[in-house]
Amino acid sequence: MELNTIQPADGAKHYKRRVGRGIGSGLGKTAGRGHKGQKSRSGGFHKVGFEGGQMPLQRRLPKRGFKSLATPYKAEVRLSDLEKLPVGDIDILSLKQAGVIHELARVVRVIASGELSKKVSLKGLIATKGAKAAIEAAGGSVA
Repeated sequence: MELNTIQPADGAKHYKRRVGRGIGSGLGKTAGRGHKGQKSRSGGFHKVGFEGGQMPLQRRLPKRGFKSLATPYKAEVRLSDLEKLPVGDIDILSLKQAGVIHELARVVRVIASGELSKKVSLKGLIATKGAKAAIEAAGGSVA
């Protein structure tokens, strides 16, 4: 194969359709646009979603809700969840292995919900004021 012998496959190339070039072409007179109306005129097209002046659908429907794209990367852990874990040193990896948080979670916040009686040491986790107080009261630490 040489560069000067390369050709496109048969049927891969098409000639551009030449409209409005006489009756013999099959696309003369109205040039495939039909008769009259906005779509037959030059420059006669409207913007996407335009419904002829009627209030368009996207404006008739109410605006509703918001879905944060950061949701899958955030997680909350209760003190009662920490109580159930068999380990004392807790980080994001140990929470993922225990199935407490989702695999995608990057930011983990410990909230003061439930009771904590054993000593735990948090590393790389965020704790609320109440959660931090409860962990330190149980003899643990937050790093």
